Amino acid sequence: MVEYALKNDEFKTSPDDAGDAPQRSLKQNSVLIIDDEPGIRSFLKKGMDKRFGLVEIAEDIDTAQALSERCNFDLIIVDIRLPGRSGVEWVTGLRDQGSTTAVIFITAHANVETAIDALRAGASDFILKPFRMEQILASVERCMERQQIQRENVVLRRQVDQFYDSGMVGQCETMKSVCGVIKRIAPMPTTVLIDGESGTGKELAARAIHQWSGRAGSFVPINCGAITAELMESELFGHVKGAFTGAHQAREGLFTYANNGTLFLDEIGEMPLPMQVHLLRVLDEHAIRPVGSNREVPVDVRIIAATNRDLSVEVEKGTFRQDLFYRLNVVTVRMPALRERMEDIPDLVEFFMQNLSTDMGVTPHNMGDSELHQLRSYDWPGNVRELKNVIERCLLLDQSPDQCLHGLGAEGAGEMPDEGRQLLLADVEKRHILNVLEMENGNKSAAARLLGVSRKTLERKVQAWSAAKQD
Repeated sequence: MVEYALKNDEFKTSPDDAGDAPQRSLKQNSVLIIDDEPGIRSFLKKGMDKRFGLVEIAEDIDTAQALSERCNFDLIIVDIRLPGRSGVEWVTGLRDQGSTTAVIFITAHANVETAIDALRAGASDFILKPFRMEQILASVERCMERQQIQRENVVLRRQVDQFYDSGMVGQCETMKSVCGVIKRIAPMPTTVLIDGESGTGKELAARAIHQWSGRAGSFVPINCGAITAELMESELFGHVKGAFTGAHQAREGLFTYANNGTLFLDEIGEMPLPMQVHLLRVLDEHAIRPVGSNREVPVDVRIIAATNRDLSVEVEKGTFRQDLFYRLNVVTVRMPALRERMEDIPDLVEFFMQNLSTDMGVTPHNMGDSELHQLRSYDWPGNVRELKNVIERCLLLDQSPDQCLHGLGAEGAGEMPDEGRQLLLADVEKRHILNVLEMENGNKSAAARLLGVSRKTLERKVQAWSAAKQD
């Protein structure tokens, strides 16, 4: 046993030295120890160093506050009575800010009132001095196990939902193959690259991989094309207070929020080259460094990336790093375009009709064979996302699919012979997109939402048509 004697600051050790203590692997976790007595700080740090990946110590609340602004600790061990400000008061402030970090209070001056205050502050455990190392380790084990159970409960609730409810609908052979690959790779920690056109359901596939992975943390998505290069590093890794102009307080990055979970990097091809270097390092080192900090924080995050570009072409052009491409491209999942799985349209229509009508509080429409034929005759440049938007418009406006597919009634896919439709496919797409733009008075963001494509995709198409017209 190891015991700390408060009166003479000596350690007493027997041969078994907490041999019965739990041996849970905590190397991906961090702990902050706060006590004004140097002996206790040293004693606890020695015991925690063997188990935690990061151990920080502080002698007062001011030092602890500065450390907590730099790192989101998984566990805090804090003395109740400290010079200046009590541990209970500080932890209460953390709870008010939304912190859910596990807290173990230690004290040599226990009474009923103190214990009640500690419980009100959200204590995970309450230990009296003097204590043995095995007591602390057993408390740590209980705290971390409780957190793990809470995370597993969240995962189990997600796993109750069927794969159908995730939006991955379809019985065609292509989709069966995609679902089979997703189920196989989901439990593995490897990185995954999902490619396919805009609107094919790449994020749904990523969420399905996370759902079946069993990972306790959250699924955190980010669109790399929607964040400026200047802000992306802070957004992903967080920053410390004063790291740059306007950084008035510390902020955690998305990697921290995704710890023990999955980070989904959509439109990875839009990521600036300098950030690609940082991401490659995180994939190799499994640690992040917040902007302005000189400390690395260990993280356990699975990376799933998605793109509608051919990254091998981007590598040849020099806009995407070859080493990062190889690091991400361990397993590739290709999401098929809707025109490649037209037999799934009835199932998709039924799925969207039932879910959207429930959300909107309206009566679902019963699609007849002729209406389904109209939908199967259209090429769907916006893929599944566009189909969902069309069904939503049908419900909102109480119109038929033919009416909601602007400009595709008499002249479009509904009545055009198959041969003509194939020959004039690009013209049909162009007419449809321009009609939606006109309906939205030239608002590209609104038109892109209705079409189910990204604004950048829409802008590229319009620019290409303009350039062709000038030629």
